[in-house]
Amino acid sequence: MTQQGHVAPHLLAAAQRIGAVERLLRWVVYSRGRSALEESVMTIPERSGKRRGFTLIELLIVIAIILVIAVIAKPRLDKALMHAREMSAIEHIKTVHAVQAQYYSQFGRYATKLEELGPPTGGQPGPSAADLIPGDLAKGIKSGFQFTLVGGPQGYTINANPTVYNATGRRSFFSDQTLVIRENYGPEPATVSSSEIK
Repeated sequence: MTQQGHVAPHLLAAAQRIGAVERLLRWVVYSRGRSALEESVMTIPERSGKRRGFTLIELLIVIAIILVIAVIAKPRLDKALMHAREMSAIEHIKTVHAVQAQYYSQFGRYATKLEELGPPTGGQPGPSAADLIPGDLAKGIKSGFQFTLVGGPQGYTINANPTVYNATGRRSFFSDQTLVIRENYGPEPATVSSSEIK
């Protein structure tokens, strides 16, 4: 009697669960039709054998998440690229300083324009094309900046301005034979009175 007393509540609970499942299946048949019933009573091995792809909603959610991440990351990426271009422009100005000293030692004067520091179109290097800087820098545009060199007997000035303000750079740069590099935040070119880069 004691063993049956322990078994009977478990059997009763199992019978109640079976009755609940049966009522649920009847409701599915009534509300959705026979095909829904067949799908709902499909055995677990049959379901696991089918490979289910992504639904359209799942794909749209993934695309939306990627777009949100891209929108958040783009301004930071743009800012990092601008900073890298500005650092590159500063390095190009330092390169011009170094090659101006070399040009002066070879020809007794400073170069009056960037083309005089660049490669010759033909023949040997000389005062009109000393082959001291790469051709793209000699043309005046490199890394999103426009470079302008103006030389004279006593010295030279070089400006580096973003080709598209706030896209390729937020600062413009100025330097001269003193080797001090100055910067200006804004679309106006930097000048000798602009703040010095420390």
